[in-house]
Amino acid sequence: MKKWTKIFLILLGLAALTVATLILFTPWMDRWGATDAEIQAAYPGDELVVAPKSFVNHAVTINATPEQIYPWLVQMGADKGGLYSYTALEAMIACPQTNADRIHEEWQDLQVGDLVRLCPQDPGPPPYTVAQIFPNRAIVMGHQENGEWIDLWQFIIVPQANGSSRLILRTRTMMTGGFWDIIHPGVFIMERGLLLGVKERAEKMAK
Repeated sequence: MKKWTKIFLILLGLAALTVATLILFTPWMDRWGATDAEIQAAYPGDELVVAPKSFVNHAVTINATPEQIYPWLVQMGADKGGLYSYTALEAMIACPQTNADRIHEEWQDLQVGDLVRLCPQDPGPPPYTVAQIFPNRAIVMGHQENGEWIDLWQFIIVPQANGSSRLILRTRTMMTGGFWDIIHPGVFIMERGLLLGVKERAEKMAK
């Protein structure tokens, strides 16, 4: 009986720690790298999910032009250039992939309606569907349910006066609570890795 009591207390402690972590760090995670102006700005795709239950903005400065950043976004996908994130974590969640270290011309013809896969094989998370494309400015992709967009990934490139660019990854989603809250920190880690991965590659190209 003491053994099961100990196990129960450990599980209870872990649950409490998880909840506390989510409460304390979610506000920071949900705006990592983004300025107040960027969070308040209107970007392509906002109109597709007007009143999201979760609104997340991540951003990074890249010392490169939009033209040097955009091709890396175009070729994203587990069956193409990868997601430029942490390969060890991708393998741990059964989504191993090879992240490209160069621009592949054969993957540069992205079209509205194309699928962007998160895993190279099934079963896996459902792929994103490309909703909007604005060359050298933005790519918007997401998931639909009954013909309505319920989840968006918005990749926005904003050129700066000093020649650098801001790459903003905005998420607007109706999928919250339960499972979605549990995986939220993991999603943040992978999205941060994605932005930093694009930054590293684009800056190498810009040299």
